[in-house]
Amino acid sequence: MTTTTLRGRWPQEDRVRARTNQQINQQLDIDLERRIRFYATQDRKAINERIEELDREWDIERVLEANAASLSLLGLLLGATRSRRWFLLPFAVGGFLLLHALQGWCPPVPILRRRGVRTRLEIEQERYALKILRGDFDKLERKEGESPRDPAQVVQDIKA
Repeated sequence: MTTTTLRGRWPQEDRVRARTNQQINQQLDIDLERRIRFYATQDRKAINERIEELDREWDIERVLEANAASLSLLGLLLGATRSRRWFLLPFAVGGFLLLHALQGWCPPVPILRRRGVRTRLEIEQERYALKILRGDFDKLERKEGESPRDPAQVVQDIKA
């Protein structure tokens, strides 16, 4: 089963995207299309560099986990050295993390999404579009009479 957006189809497993405001998803999709169109005019070296950047990009899950761990440790440290009230911070952060694990949403998600933090699937979508542009799949068997891929068409094909 899939969730349909205005610009394409996404697996239901991408719960973050399914629970994100459609305007934010649309803006992320527009940004993706803009990047792919830009890299369709670039040389192989530029595409390789962008793929390396994508390898280092943190997805929303990793950002949430790092923030939750940091805030929990801070709350424990302040609770032990300042006031016991700080022990509420790790409790709240743990609750948010559990909510995110169960529903794919928690209060920081909309803020992070507006700031452009993407899901793993969104990052992988860009990576594979760039690999198509780079020609990684050119040696795969084509049906008789099928012509090589037009880079401009890649943007539309990755949404299908």
